[in-house]
Amino acid sequence: MTMSIAGKTAIVTGAANGVGLAIARHFAEAGANVMFADRDEDRLHEEVGDAQGDDTTNLRYFAGDLRERLTVANLLSATIDAFDRVDILVNAARQVANTDPLDADDDSVMTMLNQNLLTTLRLTQAVAKRMIHQAEEAADADPGPIGSIVNLGSIASRRTQPDLLGFSVSAAALDQATRSLAVSLAPRGIRVNGVAVGSVMSAALRARLKDEPDLRRAIIDATPMGRIAAPAELAETVHYLASDASSFMTGQILTVDGGRTLIDPAVGPVH
Repeated sequence: MTMSIAGKTAIVTGAANGVGLAIARHFAEAGANVMFADRDEDRLHEEVGDAQGDDTTNLRYFAGDLRERLTVANLLSATIDAFDRVDILVNAARQVANTDPLDADDDSVMTMLNQNLLTTLRLTQAVAKRMIHQAEEAADADPGPIGSIVNLGSIASRRTQPDLLGFSVSAAALDQATRSLAVSLAPRGIRVNGVAVGSVMSAALRARLKDEPDLRRAIIDATPMGRIAAPAELAETVHYLASDASSFMTGQILTVDGGRTLIDPAVGPVH
């Protein structure tokens, strides 16, 4: 099997910066048609620019809040209008927020579940239905694999940090949703896998490192490989899961954390 995704159409969320942007760029360079999706229209325009109105390019962007159901439908419609189909979905948009477990008015758990689980679930459902429709329209009686969905989660799903209660719960729920969707969609030729991300130089982490100079050393000391991952390293892993090279893999959560979960104590850096 090949890792080629040339000619396939991918939607990548969280594509205005950080890991999502690295994945979207990587896919475009690999020859895929890519819809960059995010709330930050200014950043999306900076990345995609004039390609938005050029029918000869393989790049488009869509700006909107995917927590809204109508926005999910509009994103899918915009992708079909631009590229006629969708073969790959990468749910890379994530939100991290601290939680006060003893504050009854702290709604961060619901906020994290809405952003990191429910938004991903709604978009996955819409895209999966489109993939199934495309297969049914195909002339071949057995179209084989028809789509790949990759969810970006976190190693927080299996760590215990009370100040990240909301994020950790949403990450754990996303892992289970990935497995459940994989079983449900496997008979239809759609694979669903996840990536549990450790410390990667996301936009959020980069901002925190500016405000907390000791955080970088704490992360490095907690990571056997002794460094923070570059977003491009996550892009390579996602590429593998999106391609036919992983054609017999579904419902798996790959850990990309520099070995951190092998030794990580309960108390450690947030990211």
